[in-house]
Amino acid sequence: MSRSPSSGHHDAGHEPHHEQRTGIIVGFATYAVWGLLTIYWKQLHRFDAFELIGWRITTAAVVMAIVLTVTHRWTQVATVFRTPHLLGTVAVASLFLTINWTSYVWAVVHDHVLETALGYFIAPLGTVTVGVLVLHEQLRLAQKAAIALAIASVAVLTVSYGRVPYLAIAIAVSWTIYGYIKKQVPLTPVESMAAESFVLALPAVVLVAVLAGNTDSIPYSATTVQLAYTAGTGLATVVPLMLFAFAAKRVPLTIIGPMQYIVPSLNFLIGWLLYDEAMPTDRLIGFALVWAGLAVLTVDSTVRARRARLVTT
Repeated sequence: MSRSPSSGHHDAGHEPHHEQRTGIIVGFATYAVWGLLTIYWKQLHRFDAFELIGWRITTAAVVMAIVLTVTHRWTQVATVFRTPHLLGTVAVASLFLTINWTSYVWAVVHDHVLETALGYFIAPLGTVTVGVLVLHEQLRLAQKAAIALAIASVAVLTVSYGRVPYLAIAIAVSWTIYGYIKKQVPLTPVESMAAESFVLALPAVVLVAVLAGNTDSIPYSATTVQLAYTAGTGLATVVPLMLFAFAAKRVPLTIIGPMQYIVPSLNFLIGWLLYDEAMPTDRLIGFALVWAGLAVLTVDSTVRARRARLVTT
């Protein structure tokens, strides 16, 4: 959140605008990094996806421990482990985050990058669905149209792939549920990520230890460069999250919301143009349908936010 004009001196009126502009730049950079991480994970494509997730969680926990030490935030995170209800909520959120990460990494290392793009394109529409099913919100016409287009997209892509795009659906559903549960946790994004990684750390270490004995495991068969990539997965997870936390405080949701489409857009281009994943006409039509749904949703949200501002001014 921007500092109020009263917090500065003669140039205080310019500070909120400057901070918002900085936040927008950092926001774009954050989503670009998240999108380009697909290329990072592709460097580890010959390893087991579950082993990679084990290493990602383990190294992320180490990085978060360092971050909490430097920023003196251990107290806030320790509260989670002293509050059973809060710990349970974080544990459930962690489970869906693990499902999301595993689906994504498995898709990337098995040449299904386009499905990761579809999953993250569908996810915002999943959030609308949660609003209806869980919060009993009434659907507006634009939201009905967007969901109908998303369903049509999945139907067309099911025909195109010759199977249900289950990886995309797993990514979308797990991310949607994770986002909903995370809203119940009274922590900042960085503190929440720390708590989630600590909850998952022990199972992750056990998984890494069990798989380490395989002849094709990372400790057994990785090159020095691949070991460096593996060790860096924690930083690759945490750094964009911290950048996002910085941007989210300074940029209105109406601006940062549409930015989330940068990630699947980059994944779409990477899968299609960089890794030569098939893009026949029917598949392109399927993606076009979900893009149309997102366009309808974005325009509707923007118009409603503008009207709300006019009412309050």
